[in-house]
Amino acid sequence: MAGLDLFQEMDMLRREIDQVFRGIGRGTSFLPGIGAGEYPRMNLSEDEKNYYVEALVPGIDPKDLDLNLMRGTLTLSGERKEDEGNGRTWHRHERGAGKFMRTIELPDSIDSTKVDAEYRNGVLLITLPKPQSQQPKKITVLAH
Repeated sequence: MAGLDLFQEMDMLRREIDQVFRGIGRGTSFLPGIGAGEYPRMNLSEDEKNYYVEALVPGIDPKDLDLNLMRGTLTLSGERKEDEGNGRTWHRHERGAGKFMRTIELPDSIDSTKVDAEYRNGVLLITLPKPQSQQPKKITVLAH
């Protein structure tokens, strides 16, 4: 078996098993739980008017995504469908499949009537507007 490094394969297996045991009890990827898993990966940023959440969800149909906002908590759940295989024999099967849930706490309150979500190229971009009361207000100083 040319090109097979047994020690490298054993090390990869050890790392995969370590990763599985690290996630027990935390709601890991593709397992229902408390939503503290690591999938999907998310970025949270803000500007003066909005918070932005970017979630990496490649290969998932947007209709299989469910997004909820409640009391300053954003929850993204969904399901990645299993590859059919079509009679193939798998030699490596690293992409996970199944249901997932991820919950993140938002820094402040959100104007939930204006939340927008857009899915493009495997990235879900969620725009969460800040309420008018929390946006900076320019005050003009009058000179007399």
